[in-house]
Amino acid sequence: MKKLENLRWVPRWVSHLGCIKGCLDYLGLDVSDAWLFGATGHAFVINVHEVVCPSGPTAWNTAMLFKLGKNIGYEIDSVFGMKSADGFAEKQKLAWEHVKAAIDQGLPCYGWELDIPEYYVVCGYDDTGYYFSGPGCDEGKGPKPWQELGDTEIGVLEMYSLKPGQAADDVQTVKEALAFALEHATSPAKWIFPKYKAGLAGYDTWIRALESGTADGFGMAYNAAVWQECRGYAVLFL
Repeated sequence: MKKLENLRWVPRWVSHLGCIKGCLDYLGLDVSDAWLFGATGHAFVINVHEVVCPSGPTAWNTAMLFKLGKNIGYEIDSVFGMKSADGFAEKQKLAWEHVKAAIDQGLPCYGWELDIPEYYVVCGYDDTGYYFSGPGCDEGKGPKPWQELGDTEIGVLEMYSLKPGQAADDVQTVKEALAFALEHATSPAKWIFPKYKAGLAGYDTWIRALESGTADGFGMAYNAAVWQECRGYAVLFL
């Protein structure tokens, strides 16, 4: 078994950023929550399904976390696959080899749905699979057989490794974060999926779902928690 001791996620409603924060802390990179949420643009976005489905906070194109993350001093390598696509078994093996190579170099990893549909820090591996930390298992869990990664109802495989990079100056960081936030809110086609809305349209969708009685109860609570967390860090970032 190979394990990165003291690597854990940082509990946040936005589990993706909670994992990235855990990885940054492990690498000794001094990045505050407010700077992480704000500089990646995540603090300013909203993504709401037409019935306020609990998928809203995670079911969108989050590529800006990797692009804008470079501004605050980290770089990400990834393996992505869809269960419905050809060659999925090869993607599972590629993700497995990617994680082993990264951890052998002392680089933290994280991935999607190692347990429930959230993100988890991958802190180790053995001959069977992944050891991880995240929602519902702060102190760790595993092994998750590597052949099971992405083999779920959602059917999405995401695995990432994170390494230190060269941070940009604050002016560039803030400018690009706010530019992305405006793009996501006003021209969201490249960032969101059908039946979801961003920006002011996202709030309007939420209002209509409440008025019509179609809003999902759990989704209401989860979306409220996630987007409230984002707005709180937006204030601190600004």
